[in-house]
Amino acid sequence: MDNELLSILVCPSCKISMEQRGDEGFFCLGCRRLYPIKDDIPIMFIDEARILPEDQ
Repeated sequence: MDNELLSILVCPSCKISMEQRGDEGFFCLGCRRLYPIKDDIPIMFIDEARILPEDQ
């Protein structure tokens, strides 16, 4: 994803910055939700995200 777009992307749940984790998805640095990417489209629905444990 374009760095400029990534810089304005925030978590729909807690409005904290996110980082891209390869093809796995977008990870929220605040609430630790991982939003998946399906067919090259980020799925930014809270219900579609999974919360990762602290050690991931």
